[in-house]
Amino acid sequence: MLDPGVFCCSVSCDEFPERPFNVKKARKHGPIRTSGRWLRRVLLKILILFVIFTFVEVLSLRFVNPPFTVSVAWDWVQHRMNAKKYRMPLYLWQDLNRISPYLRRAVLAGEDQRFLQHHGFDFIEARQALKDMLFADRVRGASTISMQVARTVYLIPQRTVSRKLAEAYYAMLIELLWQKQRILEIYLNTVDWGTGVMGAEAASVKYFRTHADRLTPSQAVLLAAILPSPHKWSPVRQNADVVRRYRKIMRQIHAMPLISWSHGG
Repeated sequence: MLDPGVFCCSVSCDEFPERPFNVKKARKHGPIRTSGRWLRRVLLKILILFVIFTFVEVLSLRFVNPPFTVSVAWDWVQHRMNAKKYRMPLYLWQDLNRISPYLRRAVLAGEDQRFLQHHGFDFIEARQALKDMLFADRVRGASTISMQVARTVYLIPQRTVSRKLAEAYYAMLIELLWQKQRILEIYLNTVDWGTGVMGAEAASVKYFRTHADRLTPSQAVLLAAILPSPHKWSPVRQNADVVRRYRKIMRQIHAMPLISWSHGG
């Protein structure tokens, strides 16, 4: 038998080179991989909590009328930060069946004619708006009523990509969790109808000294006509733009099919 000592001495150490152990590399990769996994877990938990919170947030307004909107709260914060007095807008909730069917129909004609057909996104209207912007040099909105409710009730007024994505996300939840009647009801009660005026009842009282269920067809169309620019236009002092939209909405009302649902209309 060979003597182990003789064997070890007779073989050069160079014939069995040891693989160098990179201590720095081991130290570097270990914590990074650990922190990466930790970060992914944290982000996943945040995402899950966000989905749960927003789901409950939207679901709750299926049954409870909103006491205020995020846009109103944001206006209040901005005024307080600038040390300015803030007057809360007139907000008088009315159930959908207590709002004139003329106003309901006029608003749908002017703001979202395919409201009952789409699921929060009107791709036909969006495509037409894009064509107008590219070929007619005319910019106009393509937001559905669901998207308008999302940004009024839940989101801070900002012009950013992240806000548009949040608006689309909330619109999807709204369409999933609310009935169409509820979407229109909350829209008509929270939409901005001018300085210090929020919702159909407040607008009816301020502009025409009547209630939302007693509006005449002409008054209803005038209220719907000023929605694109409620702080510049008035239903009682009509400029050329208001008259133009009034006539357009009247034509669209006659072209729209009759609406039938449990609240009437």
